[in-house]
Amino acid sequence: MHAPRHPALLFIVALAGCSSTGVVTPPAETGPLPPEVTPTPPAQGGDVDPVDPYLWLEDIDGERTMAWVKAQNARSTHELEALAGFESTRIRIRGILDSKEKIPWVSKRGKHLYNLWTDETHPRGLWRRTTLAEYRKAAPRWEVLLDLDALGKSENESWVWEGAECLYPTYERCLLSLSRGGADATVVREFDVTTKTFVKDGFVLPEAKSTIGWRDIDSVYVGTDFGPGSFTDSGYARVAKLWLRGTPLSAATTVIEGKQSDIYVWAARQHDHGKVRDLAGVAPTFFSNETHLIAAGAVLQKIDKPGDADVSFWDDQALVTLRSDWTVAGTTWPAGALLAIDLADFLGGKRQGFTALFTPRPNSSLAAVATLKSSILVNELEDVHNVLFVWRLGKGGWQRRPVPMPALATFSAWAWDDDLSDDYWLSQQSFLAPASLALVAGGKEEVLKRAPAQFDASGLDVSQHFVTSADGTRLPYFQVARKDLVADGSHATLIEGYGGFEVSLTPGYDALTGAAWLERGGVYVVPNLRGGGEYGPSWHQAALKLNRQRAYDDFAAVARDLIARKVTRPDKLGILGGSNGGLLVGVMMTQHPELFGAVVCQAPLLDMKRYSQLLAGASWMEEYGDPNVPAEWEAIGRYSPYHNVKAGVHYPRLLFTTSTRDDRVHPGHARKMMARMIEQGHDALFYENIEGGHGGAADNAQRAYLSSLAFAFLAAQLGL
Repeated sequence: MHAPRHPALLFIVALAGCSSTGVVTPPAETGPLPPEVTPTPPAQGGDVDPVDPYLWLEDIDGERTMAWVKAQNARSTHELEALAGFESTRIRIRGILDSKEKIPWVSKRGKHLYNLWTDETHPRGLWRRTTLAEYRKAAPRWEVLLDLDALGKSENESWVWEGAECLYPTYERCLLSLSRGGADATVVREFDVTTKTFVKDGFVLPEAKSTIGWRDIDSVYVGTDFGPGSFTDSGYARVAKLWLRGTPLSAATTVIEGKQSDIYVWAARQHDHGKVRDLAGVAPTFFSNETHLIAAGAVLQKIDKPGDADVSFWDDQALVTLRSDWTVAGTTWPAGALLAIDLADFLGGKRQGFTALFTPRPNSSLAAVATLKSSILVNELEDVHNVLFVWRLGKGGWQRRPVPMPALATFSAWAWDDDLSDDYWLSQQSFLAPASLALVAGGKEEVLKRAPAQFDASGLDVSQHFVTSADGTRLPYFQVARKDLVADGSHATLIEGYGGFEVSLTPGYDALTGAAWLERGGVYVVPNLRGGGEYGPSWHQAALKLNRQRAYDDFAAVARDLIARKVTRPDKLGILGGSNGGLLVGVMMTQHPELFGAVVCQAPLLDMKRYSQLLAGASWMEEYGDPNVPAEWEAIGRYSPYHNVKAGVHYPRLLFTTSTRDDRVHPGHARKMMARMIEQGHDALFYENIEGGHGGAADNAQRAYLSSLAFAFLAAQLGL
């Protein structure tokens, strides 16, 4: 077991590496209005901020702000819904999302496999379970535990499922996290899976950005809103406490406490190979952490490790993952390495005897690690292609063997039942091959589920190309196009990028892009920019803070290479990005308007002067820098889209999308950028979903709608 997922990492989970379909929004709550509806003008008189006249648009759901939003929504939907192919694309995409043939992805808890299922009849989902014997069948029998749609209707709430934390080893009690409209903030309720009811007088937390996990049946570790001062500047828990059943939350006792400037704190119980460990931690920054063992008497014992290294425990071993070089006991271990050492020795202070389970090479990085009963799966990337190895610790030390896998496929592997066996799940997919899910038991692979092909991939080809960036760095990108593509510069091409937070973009099956773009003859490109994790921590760190421009130079180099190779030309080249990727395409538009013909900018950061003061923005200063530090603002200010968009410049046409319920990246970023572009006379469109959170949509109807808006916009602008 590893430490709980870093709440700040939620910033990248929803949008990084997903297609335009991953950041989508629904129809306006009011019907379309004619285009002559005028947007609400800027604030007047005493409401005007001399530095930022659109500061008022940061009022998330103020009456005046929402009037402006609805006017923009009406203008955009009036135009985009009328485009040829919009409605047929929406219907097709909705059918893909609601398909009953899709893989019901499951989590194993005890004897059951749990799944959240959504379709046209159950848009918010059925939480259900089955057995492995049933799951093997083409049409398993499922036991429904909770109907989210029925719950929302009975309580008059727009509930969105955010997960369940169930009590080991019986898993009969679960802490369910439910979000109103898809926001990060959740309500937590205790649920009994045997009676399929919420527990009367059970553990309940009101809406907040909480972390909670079981210690035992009568106690939980919790970080939530304990009153003034209980959250960090980033909006996450500053205090973690132990809360006993039957007592008020106010009586919970403090386990660990962080500083106001920290990102968040956590506490958790780990069950591992029959052992029980209680742990607590603090994340001072996005990529650093302190981990403590909770000893008798609630005494915290800090684990000695580099601040930016991650440590986890597996059986009698400590596993250390490095983000920077570590010189210890006369040996320098490189950034990106995965080290194993005897746990008792490690806790006793010994720093000799490490075994490197992964050592980075110039073209490789550590993709993922999965711990089983007596072995560890190490998933590596080599030039953005997965390679899998099994490590086993025996009397002679650690031994490694490769797992044969098909070339040019993306795959992930994770434990079937944690420390109870060496069986594991294995999922494979590629740009053109839909996902499969297999169980590898006793070394034999059994494919349990295979998703159907949802677009016509015949005649398509995937190729990998390399290009040199402005400073001489060589970087790869993937291209999906017709095999018989003629190099005449005539092809509508879409680049989707991210380039941040050490996130790797690997080949994946995207049925929506396939159906709405590739089938129609479009070219699709995914670049592996610095700032990502494709080549390990150094690849990410090369584009941090003062060096952020490198990620943008990388993206521009890919665009120029596509033009030089005569795949496309600027008026046929579109770009798309969400979240950090929204910032990326915003920078591309303002720095290189001559390279692009259309921009789709989703849930973006754009005002980099104020980002650290808005919602979770303070947690990302290790990535972008602190705009309140003059030297850092000098670098940030050179690319901040909100501060670099200018009147009199011809920009590619742009579509902004965001969500009122996004409590991670403030919708004010997109709103203010749109208002400034209107002021300057630029031609842009804006659409804001009232629900959806940072992922942009609360259900498949909403996802299908905005996905169709985006693809209709791109097709019209690029002449697909």
